[in-house]
Amino acid sequence: MRAAVIGTGFMGVAHTEALRRLGVDVVGIVGSSPQRAREKAAASPTPLPPVVDTIDELLADPAVDVVHVTSPNHLHADHVRAVIAAGKHVVSEKPLGVSSAETAALLALAESAGVVNVVCFNLRHYPQNRNAAALVADGAIGLPRFVTGRYHQDWLLLDTDWNWRLDTGRQGALRAVADIGSHWLDLVQHVTGRRIVEVCADLHTFVTERNHPVGDVESFGSASVAADTERVREHMESDDAAGVLLRFDDGVRGSCTISQVSAGRKNTVEWEIAGAEAAMAWASEDPERLWIGHRGRPNEVVEKDAATMTDAGVAAAAYPGGHVEGYPDTFRGLFAEVYRDVASGAPSGRPTYPTFADGHDAVAVGEAIAASARSGSWAKVERT
Repeated sequence: MRAAVIGTGFMGVAHTEALRRLGVDVVGIVGSSPQRAREKAAASPTPLPPVVDTIDELLADPAVDVVHVTSPNHLHADHVRAVIAAGKHVVSEKPLGVSSAETAALLALAESAGVVNVVCFNLRHYPQNRNAAALVADGAIGLPRFVTGRYHQDWLLLDTDWNWRLDTGRQGALRAVADIGSHWLDLVQHVTGRRIVEVCADLHTFVTERNHPVGDVESFGSASVAADTERVREHMESDDAAGVLLRFDDGVRGSCTISQVSAGRKNTVEWEIAGAEAAMAWASEDPERLWIGHRGRPNEVVEKDAATMTDAGVAAAAYPGGHVEGYPDTFRGLFAEVYRDVASGAPSGRPTYPTFADGHDAVAVGEAIAASARSGSWAKVERT
């Protein structure tokens, strides 16, 4: 199987590394321009695949079976449509599109073409998250009642921090919620097995003006920008942080906080589910352990180990207990499942990975959050 990647940034490199670990031949990569792609390839500590000058050239290559779309958000839909039109399987970074109308059309297009279609909600693929989802489905904590948690970062804390995600023309109107909050929202729906049906959101823009470099800055790369770099001041309107109340189907309730301006929190993802019989919690900074809380007996900490996890948890793990699997391993785990369907030539009846249907769902939830913040009231998630 052969793959190609659109995008030479943080995500493009992450996809390339994971594919190579699986033995997938990455035959080409396309950047925003041939010159920039070659500059990135020359400077990258990880050798990048051969640079292809244009997307059309890449898609015309009959050797390419799958294309990974890791370009800026506003380009995803156009790139996905082109990949499907070329008859190739497609793996897209989130968001799948800029509106639920657009993502619904992409979902229908992928289903009509019969191609394997994926949106990279990779956090599902920590072994303990797969384990937790199986435990909840098996009734280990009873009926889920209340879901809480957070996704906090600090890489956009200062007014000198910058990345294309702060440009609403490329990121979209929602920023922290769409960039990292979408991962948390998808993850808790996956673990609980319930869908979010209504939201009440409060969005915050704390850094209202940024003194940013004129050129592009890599994700998480502000610290490497030279002090004498030319800068420009710009007014900011997208959300730095948010608080969201949640109503799931089946009567489950929840709340979460999302922030990209929380000093010291580099990439902190946490969730806790209070059930009718027990509780369960997981944190990305201690990903090998799943906490289970009890009322009348000692609490438990379940290690990532074949002897103590469900079959789903064991299947998601690539290393034995005590051998820590982290963020890069989630891409390997996700792509391992995806490429099994690629090998068979079509998506399975019940894919074990997030598909365009999940990408469409995430955009619909995001639109409800934006609508709620504007109105100051609850908003229903419209998935049609």
